[in-house]
Amino acid sequence: MQHLSVSSVHLRTVRLVTGLILFAYVTTHFLNHAAGLVSLEALETARHWFLALWRNPPGTVMLYGALGVHLSLAFWSIYRRRTLRMHLWEGAQLLLGLMVPPLMVLHVLGTRLAYELFDTNDSYTYVVLSTWVFAPWVGIRQAVGLLVAWLHGCLGLHFWLRIRPWYPRAAPWLFAVALLVPVLALLGFVRAGQEIDRLVAEPGWLDQASAAIRFPGEAEVARIYRLQTDLLAAFALLLAATLAARGLRGWLSRHRSVTVGYPDGQRVVIQRGATILDASRVGRIPHASVCGGRGRCSTCRVRVSAGAEHLPPPSAEEARVLARVKAGLAVRLACQTRPHGDVEVVPLLPATAPPRAAYAVTDLTYGHEEEVAILFADLRAFTALAARKLPYDVVFLLNRYFRAMGTAVEEAGGRVDKFIGDGVMALFGIGRGAGEGCRQALDAARRMAMKLEQVNAVLAHDLDGPLRIGVGIHVGPVIVGEMGYGRVTAVTAIGDAVNTASRLESLTKDYGSQLVVSEAVARHAGIDLSAFPRHEIMLRGREEAVIVRVVADARALPETAPPRPRERRRFQDAGAGAGPAA
Repeated sequence: MQHLSVSSVHLRTVRLVTGLILFAYVTTHFLNHAAGLVSLEALETARHWFLALWRNPPGTVMLYGALGVHLSLAFWSIYRRRTLRMHLWEGAQLLLGLMVPPLMVLHVLGTRLAYELFDTNDSYTYVVLSTWVFAPWVGIRQAVGLLVAWLHGCLGLHFWLRIRPWYPRAAPWLFAVALLVPVLALLGFVRAGQEIDRLVAEPGWLDQASAAIRFPGEAEVARIYRLQTDLLAAFALLLAATLAARGLRGWLSRHRSVTVGYPDGQRVVIQRGATILDASRVGRIPHASVCGGRGRCSTCRVRVSAGAEHLPPPSAEEARVLARVKAGLAVRLACQTRPHGDVEVVPLLPATAPPRAAYAVTDLTYGHEEEVAILFADLRAFTALAARKLPYDVVFLLNRYFRAMGTAVEEAGGRVDKFIGDGVMALFGIGRGAGEGCRQALDAARRMAMKLEQVNAVLAHDLDGPLRIGVGIHVGPVIVGEMGYGRVTAVTAIGDAVNTASRLESLTKDYGSQLVVSEAVARHAGIDLSAFPRHEIMLRGREEAVIVRVVADARALPETAPPRPRERRRFQDAGAGAGPAA
């Protein structure tokens, strides 16, 4: 089974490479068409460059080899699928790809084959005369075929590249190119058709052009159409045989099944050899799969809660992707894992996971326990103030307040966790230790008091009285990780220390102070707060008293943050200047 997975990786790589070759061909073909906007002569000149690239032994082998391999792999992917249920975009890409051969086979036979077998000069004059003047319906079919091939290729590129971190920034520009290239190509072809119409009206031009082109005769044209019929019949037969082979495989393996269980109690029975992602699709269970089950994005990853012994070891490619997202030992890619016995799994990402989830993995993604400092701040009497203000004024005041508090937290090195009503929760010391976090939290409280003073000065004419805040700070072990649902997912913390910090903030009302901070914070920070009143308090749910320091004005706290880079450089420069003279 592992060898099959490795082989699948290689086949996906081959399909990608051959697809890129075909897309390069269609792109250069479109750019050649676009030269028709200049003139028919420019169109022919650009054709010479186009043929120099593709109509030579290496180019021919590469082009038609890529076409044959890509088409064969498309049939193989249909056969390999254990279910034809898929994302809408996957189905659209597959359907568009299957439409290209029937739409474009006559164009290939009428140009390259006519050139090779009948010595026809398949110039743009020949093509435009054939598809614009003599048989417009063929021209329409050819234009539709090229557009379908272009759309198929663009979809493939989009769903290949969209998990790249840089792609969201480049996407608008790439979309503009994807839109302009076919439009310019069609306009160039129309412009060439109009020029041919004018030339045909000139006496003797058509006879001269026909002699130079050497059009295929009636028997040769009939031969081309017979060959088209044979190729279309072969294509249809291959497609029917692929679907029939899928049905036969399903019938033969109907007694070899496994059950995949999900957290909500759902059970899905699948044939042995199907993937866990196939099980989700068969059971119509929403399951993230940004790359369509190609093993690139990792968004389909699941945690195996039971039955891990019924899974083959991850292939080298799956292991590489899992390592990229720092997955645990019990995590597997649903699209690459084919259980040979019953398993229980838990999808780790919501079905609506965005492409950035393929790379947006940190140590916080899966959560861990860590000792951090937690700060809660709340505006005093703001509800009464809001009742006397217009909604616009309330939003304006809160945004100014939040901006000031958020800036204070970030300048101190902390992380704003959330805004709750007119309150703020912030975390300090994540990944840096409790001591650093406590020093940052105390510095943030001092900065918040100073910035609140600035806000009050600016808004003095809009307020009946100065805004007041209460701040509570505590430190302790908490669970830190990404929590939430869908787009409302962020790094946060839960634990007793969070609840304690919130209650300390509430105590500022009882003490009439701006800050209540636990003694544990001062101890971790290595800062002496003995100058501030000390209290022992009992909090609901805690058996031991919490020793706190009550600070009437947080601006009175000692500076705890290290000097900023500019201040540090100035200090170093001063020290260098004060050194001993040479």
